[in-house]
Amino acid sequence: MNYEFHPDAEQELYESALHYEAGIPGLGRRFGDEVGRVIQLLLENPDLGSRIDNDLRHFVLRRFPFSVVYAATPDLVYIVAVAHGSREPGYWQLRVQDR
Repeated sequence: MNYEFHPDAEQELYESALHYEAGIPGLGRRFGDEVGRVIQLLLENPDLGSRIDNDLRHFVLRRFPFSVVYAATPDLVYIVAVAHGSREPGYWQLRVQDR
């Protein structure tokens, strides 16, 4: 199984890592590592996340106030958002139509 980011989700990951790194050196890398850990878990078991609707799930990161919103098919985990917990719920809904 492979994974792919929606371009906006990849940008969220990048910008969030930069934000953490600017505050505390090394924290941005730890954030990226945590997202990578979650992605690996989802590749091994795509049904781990909580169901949002028929197509989407989300998985909350352990050490950061973010969740990975994704859709899974037999061949692909498609990451729709790396969403901070304080953002408007569902702000990423239009990205699902971009798939």
